[in-house]
Amino acid sequence: MADPKFTEQLGYLIARANRLIEEDLTKRLQSNGIAVEQYRVLKSLEEEGPLPMGRLAEKVLVEPATLTKIIDRMVREGLVFRVPDEKDRRKVRVALSASGVAMCRQLGDIGEDHERHIAEAFGTTELGDVRRILTDLGA
Repeated sequence: MADPKFTEQLGYLIARANRLIEEDLTKRLQSNGIAVEQYRVLKSLEEEGPLPMGRLAEKVLVEPATLTKIIDRMVREGLVFRVPDEKDRRKVRVALSASGVAMCRQLGDIGEDHERHIAEAFGTTELGDVRRILTDLGA
């Protein structure tokens, strides 16, 4: 089988799809003044509670040094705070502040609306297949 053209290669197509999906989410978050990475931090902490910086970096899909800058900004904005880990005080966990919880509520249905938009583009069956395939890639 011949190699596909560059723009037909799977890595390119996934990167392109990611860009389109993130652009849509960025537009939806703009009115709240929240960046996609900040949204991921808020949603991760809302779902799981306080997390160590390393684990949070993995969930937010950024390098630890980049996460530190994101968290610094979110601390200044009063959305999160750092707290020493109960088991190892050398480690730091990040937790939602009351303002962060309020922001999560304010963001409300943005994630659901965004997912609905993607589902409309793919179709329900195809979206399920794509989720399963992409989830299996990391397993």
